[in-house]
Amino acid sequence: MVGAGVALALARCGVDVMVLEAEAEPGLAASGTNSGILHTGFDSTPGALETRLILRSAQLRGEVLDRLAVPVVACGAEVRAPREKTRALAARARSNGVEVQAHEDRLVVPGEAVTDPVRMTLALLRAAAELGARIKCKARVSRLDCRSDEVLLAGDEGEIGRCRAAVNCAGLFADEIARAAGDERFRIYPRKGEFVVLTPSHDAPPLRRIILPVPTPRTKGVLVFPAVDGSVIAGPTAVDQEDKRDWSVSADAADRLVVAARRIEPALEGYEPAFRYAGLRPAGADGVNYLIERSPSCPRLVNVAAIRSTGLSASLGIAEYVVGLVEETGLAFGPERPVPQLEPAESATPWWRRSAEYWT
Repeated sequence: MVGAGVALALARCGVDVMVLEAEAEPGLAASGTNSGILHTGFDSTPGALETRLILRSAQLRGEVLDRLAVPVVACGAEVRAPREKTRALAARARSNGVEVQAHEDRLVVPGEAVTDPVRMTLALLRAAAELGARIKCKARVSRLDCRSDEVLLAGDEGEIGRCRAAVNCAGLFADEIARAAGDERFRIYPRKGEFVVLTPSHDAPPLRRIILPVPTPRTKGVLVFPAVDGSVIAGPTAVDQEDKRDWSVSADAADRLVVAARRIEPALEGYEPAFRYAGLRPAGADGVNYLIERSPSCPRLVNVAAIRSTGLSASLGIAEYVVGLVEETGLAFGPERPVPQLEPAESATPWWRRSAEYWT
């Protein structure tokens, strides 16, 4: 998701862009296994880089997603909590300039929305390709040779390409890409988020809003939200692990999520579990979060690392921020071009099933 946004932002600046995707297709890792929620940043830490980029992305995405023909359900959200907690969240939202409506036992956030994260990722890349970007799949980078005027990128089978500037948006493997360039300042570990997809019976009422718990510094907690296809999704869990390729969902976790969803919203008694999937969020060790900067060991490499669960919401703001860092490398930019107008793209497979089946 973040790499796709960066690719489009640079292509709009007239840069010759090549996207190197490690897997068989884009959007198969964290970008295709999240909630699909577009957060407003109402509960984010005021002034933090993460918050600034979420807020900027919220300003950008209405026009961008409309031109990319990406589906968005502008359903809003509500936090159900005691008055003292909703008042504290309302105060934080006001600090961030986000509209909220405070009630006795809930906080309504009208701007929260839901999208199809896979269609959004692929649409960003389609738009970048319209502007000349090339996308190369099965191109896992394992070696970088940082030179004064270029970066050489190579895989196990030899050289993949050379460039004036490289942007490391490798998600779970961003630390490994950085280490290949001699930068060992951070470590990424996977924080597993398990989800369960619920489908309604013929007479079950639709879920009208995203229902959010009170967030903690570590996680936003278990959410219940409508997906763009009419199903309802509950999750995620937050399980820290070391295996970057363990996408399994435990039966116990799935059962607990179903119970939690029905406790949060009793109307979901009319919904039955139909599928489950897991996402691995690229969390930074030792409190590292949103590390977006030029590498001190390789100035032509921009690291975009430890972009945790808000990466979908912040992706367009991140892309704009990265463009400024790339420009510092001396790359020549042309006049900014508009976002291409795309036709809607459909998929026979729901986004929440696509990645799970790939990793299985």
